[in-house]
Amino acid sequence: SSGINAEWPLRPGADDTINKEYLSMGGLPSFCEAAMKLALGENSLAIREDRAVAIQSLSGTGSLFLGFQFIAQFYNGPKDILVSNPSWGNHKLMIDRIPGLNFKQYTYYDAKTLQVDIDGMLADLEKAADGSVILLHACAHNPTGIDPTQDQWVKIFEIVKRKSFLPFFDMAYQGYVTGSFDDDAWAVRYFVENGLEVFVSQSFSKNMGLYCERVGNLTFVSGSAEVAHKCLSQLKIIVRSVYSNPPAHGARVASMVMTNRELRPEWETNVRDMHGRIRRARSALHTALKTCNVPGSWEHILSQNGMFSYTGLTSRQCELLIEQHHIYLLKTGRISMCGLTEANAKYVANAIKDVIEATKGE
Repeated sequence: SSGINAEWPLRPGADDTINKEYLSMGGLPSFCEAAMKLALGENSLAIREDRAVAIQSLSGTGSLFLGFQFIAQFYNGPKDILVSNPSWGNHKLMIDRIPGLNFKQYTYYDAKTLQVDIDGMLADLEKAADGSVILLHACAHNPTGIDPTQDQWVKIFEIVKRKSFLPFFDMAYQGYVTGSFDDDAWAVRYFVENGLEVFVSQSFSKNMGLYCERVGNLTFVSGSAEVAHKCLSQLKIIVRSVYSNPPAHGARVASMVMTNRELRPEWETNVRDMHGRIRRARSALHTALKTCNVPGSWEHILSQNGMFSYTGLTSRQCELLIEQHHIYLLKTGRISMCGLTEANAKYVANAIKDVIEATKGE
């Protein structure tokens, strides 16, 4: 057996129009349209009014890069990029290497409560220059796994609107927080539906497992169709100057999955299953920590979202987990929940207990 599903629309010979010719600078149109609708909603007014445009990118990293390059070259406001503290390490890496952009941080994580420090965040945003660019994690904040509540998002929106910030959403984990693409895009859609111009970066590495295919999309929503398409034209020129055009295969797969009436429901079920598997891993670790009488409160393991969790462990405790127990995590205390199972949760819990007791008083 070849292992090829006879019903798979992209199987060899299924479509004689598919070839190895270059895509255009903007990428595969059917993919861009489907990805934009996934972010903004099937019935998005911005899409219907042609105020939203999209361009295929080299996964989420590539879409962030395109947006940052566009801001550096064409944005008329302050070139300050406000980023949560902490954030994904690549955000700073990219911003620092693009001439003209200024990396700035705002408070996000409260190490004592292990929750969003919403008061500290809002206070920092009040102090930022009007018109700054604010980078926001749409859902499943990386690395903390802690997202604002809807009420907190509304408060963030009010400051963003009043201070004329340009919101730039990084949405790499859509579907992984609630199991629903629509629910996970709530913040993005709230900002757009309430009249803000936004950038939205998307990755299909996680929710489609297309890691090595580098499948991403950058959506821009403007107040007018004319401005939106002028911006799209400049984004295409940036693509031309860097890599000419994006790869086709992964985009074709993603487009087919998102638009095929049989494959789309199956994909949605797959993502819900992954969301459920991560929730079970969280529950298993939380139960093991409680059963093993590990010191401290571990409710944050359950309340955090997505693939990652900020455990609250110190750098020294993380080093001991790696060196003595071969449990690998970042020294910030961030762990990948996907590496946990019901079978290894007790081992991990006992190891955490051991390093906490070993560092008592340090």
